[in-house]
Amino acid sequence: MLSVAQASDQDAQGEVEARRRMSIFFRSEMLRLHAPYPCRIRSIPLSMTSWHSDLLNAKLDIVNPRQSKLLQAIIEQFIHTGMPVGSKALIEVSSFDVSGATIRNEMQVLTAEGFIAQPHVSAGRIPTALGYRMYVKEFMEPTREERAVRKKFDELKDVYLKRKDQERVYDAVKLLSQMTMNIAFATVPHRDRVFYMGLSNVLKQPEFVQDALLTSSVVEVLEGRLSDLLEKLETDSTIRYYIGDEHILPELQSCAFLTKEYRVRGMKGVIGILGPMRMDYAYNTVALELAADLLRS
Repeated sequence: MLSVAQASDQDAQGEVEARRRMSIFFRSEMLRLHAPYPCRIRSIPLSMTSWHSDLLNAKLDIVNPRQSKLLQAIIEQFIHTGMPVGSKALIEVSSFDVSGATIRNEMQVLTAEGFIAQPHVSAGRIPTALGYRMYVKEFMEPTREERAVRKKFDELKDVYLKRKDQERVYDAVKLLSQMTMNIAFATVPHRDRVFYMGLSNVLKQPEFVQDALLTSSVVEVLEGRLSDLLEKLETDSTIRYYIGDEHILPELQSCAFLTKEYRVRGMKGVIGILGPMRMDYAYNTVALELAADLLRS
């Protein structure tokens, strides 16, 4: 006498055979009805046929709830691992209250129906295009992934915007140095540093050509002390001028220093010009205003 488990497995195997025969009949009928040139139908990709949606809808009526759950588990595990999925792995990660033999039989049904495939004899199963279509249509739950997707999006968006903030400052400083032919500088958003350009501009000026000590002092300030200096300055929306004896750095008494506050997406920074005391103040004032406006826009 057969045990209950053996009888159940035999019933399942009988169901597999019946479904296999039904599937073969169904495919032959679909090809006969929809292919005016049967000898060429195998060369037509599924994505180019007009009836693959009907084929999927018809197959939805064949698959039972347990097979649907199994197909969903296979596809989701394959998406995450990229490896063929076997019955043992399904039992370990999914809540199937059936034997491994029953799962294997159901996998045979899904294979016969074209939802999954077996790369080689000893491998597990992988989804087919038809299986993915069924997953997207019947099982996919975008809202389940919404929190994770939004978190990742916000992280990448923050990195993107910070990089764009920095690029805007670099572009503004480059533009300002080209306009004024002096040293242009600005604090960089999200970074504890100052970006400057135009040192070669001032080194060509007579004041620096004739005074090597002044040149070395300017280089020293730019390379090591400018960031600390700007942190101590009081800045606002107006341009502040530090000229000659009013200069905040004793070693740069023969230079002029213009600063102005800028804001990018609510964050405050400083942009300015450093050059010889013999500079065109009216011109540089307008140039600095325009550069700050460029960052604010």
